[in-house]
Amino acid sequence: MPISKCLLVPFLIVLVSGLAKSFEFDEEELATDGSLWKLYERWSHHHAISRELKEKHKRYNVFKENANHVLTVNQMNKPYKLKLNKFADMSNYEFVNLYARSNITHYRRLHGRRREGASGFMYEKATDLPSFIDWRERGAVNDIKYQGRCGSCWAFSAVAAVEGINQIKTNQLLSLSEQELLDCNTRNRGCYGGFMETAYNFIRRNGGIASENNYPYRGARGSCRSSRMPSPIVTIDGFESVPENENALMQAVANQPVSVSIEALGRDFQFYWQGVFDGYCGTELNHGVVVIGYGTTDGGTDYWTVRNSWGVGWGEDGYIRMKRGVEDPEGLCGIAMEASYPLKF
Repeated sequence: MPISKCLLVPFLIVLVSGLAKSFEFDEEELATDGSLWKLYERWSHHHAISRELKEKHKRYNVFKENANHVLTVNQMNKPYKLKLNKFADMSNYEFVNLYARSNITHYRRLHGRRREGASGFMYEKATDLPSFIDWRERGAVNDIKYQGRCGSCWAFSAVAAVEGINQIKTNQLLSLSEQELLDCNTRNRGCYGGFMETAYNFIRRNGGIASENNYPYRGARGSCRSSRMPSPIVTIDGFESVPENENALMQAVANQPVSVSIEALGRDFQFYWQGVFDGYCGTELNHGVVVIGYGTTDGGTDYWTVRNSWGVGWGEDGYIRMKRGVEDPEGLCGIAMEASYPLKF
């Protein structure tokens, strides 16, 4: 793999948020092949997904397995729920290889933990941390973006963190160019994966990064527009790596949005809808996201608020809350293992 590659009533009702019109299905629709095919047709129409008949029959079998999985998990007493989102006729293997292909674990084995260009940890002595923070409420987070069928999560993670620190320092929330990183940051591998700290180094050495409007996203790697490059509108002064524990991550997130790597494997992650995710995952880091806050539920569960790049139809309108304060020192899904943030003085 390449680098940084509800309520139970007589029938269970599954609602989908984050779309103009919710999608729902009940247990009866899973009872027969005929009813399941009708459900698949309705799901396809809802998500505006069109396929050739032969491909539809192949995808239907995958959809059937996924629909039953969503139903089964939502009948369990878990703190999170799943939904049939737009990825519901994709196998988990296919999904992961398209949307979560940044093999950070492989990069760690090759290059170690400390990165070229990293300085210390400026928040090491931060105390009296707030019990809750959400950088959306402070104006430092743009609307959710969608990486498309391209393994560019690393670029979206790095850009969101840079957008955040720029707003904190300048009081201007600007949308920056992931496409410039795909095309021009040759030390990463475009749609085949990458690493956020390598992206920070590129932005610093490049003298900044262009706006999204001037260098819009295409969802595929192209030629770098070096000869006619738009002028950078945001600069950074480097980056720092966060020590590998959740307390240090909390110190950093209390001060700015932080890029992290996680293991985003498994169907529960693929179909996550709402609640605090505490499902099974390991530490084979393969996906770049951004921690934009943390808090505690009314029931006393600590969580991280994580921004993804799979569109608003996934999760809680594009976000996931992940359990914070687990027994493993690296955090759930390895969230504390590869955290970093850009510097702007």
